[in-house]
Amino acid sequence: MNLDRGVCYRALRTRDARFDGRFFVAVRSTRIYCRPICPARLPRLENCEFVACAAAAQEMGFRPCQRCRPETSPGTPAWLGTSATVSRALRLIAEGALDKGSLDALAARLGVGARHLRRLFEKHLGASPLAVAHTRRALFAKQLIDSTDLPMSEIAPASGFSSIRRFNDSILRSYHCAPTELRRRRRRLRDVPDSEIHLRLAYRQPFQWESLLSFLALRAIPGVERVDSGCYRRSIEIGSAEGAVSVQAVPGEDALLARIRLSSPSSLIEVAERLRRIFDLGADPAEIAAHLSHDPELASRARSNPGIRVPGAWDGFELGVRAILGQQISVAGATTLAGRIAEKYGRVLSAAPSSWGTPRLFPRAEVLADADLTTLGLTRARARSIAALAAAVSRGELVLDASRGLEETVRGLRELPGIGPWTAQYVAMRALREPDAFPAGDLVLRKALGNGSPLREAELEKRSSVWRPWRAYAALLLWTIKPPAAVAEEDSR
Repeated sequence: MNLDRGVCYRALRTRDARFDGRFFVAVRSTRIYCRPICPARLPRLENCEFVACAAAAQEMGFRPCQRCRPETSPGTPAWLGTSATVSRALRLIAEGALDKGSLDALAARLGVGARHLRRLFEKHLGASPLAVAHTRRALFAKQLIDSTDLPMSEIAPASGFSSIRRFNDSILRSYHCAPTELRRRRRRLRDVPDSEIHLRLAYRQPFQWESLLSFLALRAIPGVERVDSGCYRRSIEIGSAEGAVSVQAVPGEDALLARIRLSSPSSLIEVAERLRRIFDLGADPAEIAAHLSHDPELASRARSNPGIRVPGAWDGFELGVRAILGQQISVAGATTLAGRIAEKYGRVLSAAPSSWGTPRLFPRAEVLADADLTTLGLTRARARSIAALAAAVSRGELVLDASRGLEETVRGLRELPGIGPWTAQYVAMRALREPDAFPAGDLVLRKALGNGSPLREAELEKRSSVWRPWRAYAALLLWTIKPPAAVAEEDSR
């Protein structure tokens, strides 16, 4: 990854927060690597190495700074570099692909060889896939050591390590001291209920928190999700663990605070990653806005809506069901139907606070594959579409993760009955975090640029080509200015 030394050093000298997470500086004289916003004394330029990610610095033998704490940075944007394969691999690694699986298995999911994948990572990131996964685990473990009172025996699996020995070796190698010593050095924790784990999730400014929260509030599934008093709450299930989480902005900080209740902390690193995905915390809003502002129609929208994010989803199947329900009817109508499905087929969650009422977990794919949803008010066509989606997901025929590219994912979804281009693109945009997904058939998008009459879908598709690779963000800008009364017009069969 070629980084301009002059630009990086100026950002370091001015502590420019816009570059936080986009690169790290490794200082030869101290053998420590820092974020660009580190308050430590400015090193001399000749002593600095600028690297694209924390893993590259650790590969070179540098250890993380204890002042700026690289584990709390917004993270390297998933689209760093020019390789779509690297971007997809980074998303899979963030979801834990190398915590339990091998590099060969990851490469196979991406359709390339392990050797070629290593070459791509060295070219674009300066570190191997295994090094990226190791650094991810070590940095998250450091965050848990600092921000929770969990014992080390629970922090190890919670941060993705397969054993205490590997956890201890990794922390010792990364920080040059034992985990217990790191905990002795931390600041005193504020009072936190024993049943909760508090994590701060950093982001880059600007950040349209209220806009993002409003989008999620309109689509919150009754009994599963709730938005009130500036806080997003939902039930969660991941592996064998289940629980509840609430997320809100932290006044005066560029971070969200997640309060997590989980039956087992072993999946905490995956929970944190899914929350980052929901709120699009890895986005680089300055870069996205600069690109989209080349279009005069989007420039004014970008200025009036700085820091727009694409709302993600906790689970790809859940979002897929929600998207099918949204065909041809209003957002409110689809939300009501989703609530009925959760109430009838979702399990009651016992780990949530009593003030939440009776929260439920959204039903799994295998449950809905054989469910008769017509009794809940769904048309036969919608019920058939959801059953087909559930069956394909439960059998493993359709995988809603980053291992597939945008075109392959859209093609797989469209092979199912009742799922057309709009639904497939919408799922790819929100569930798979594909930044270039774009539902060109959406009536609101076509009206927004049609000067009184909707553009034809082919015309909008052609117009949107100049927005690549950020078409999903362009769609959110157009939706935000004039929120749609209905999610989409009829999907083609």
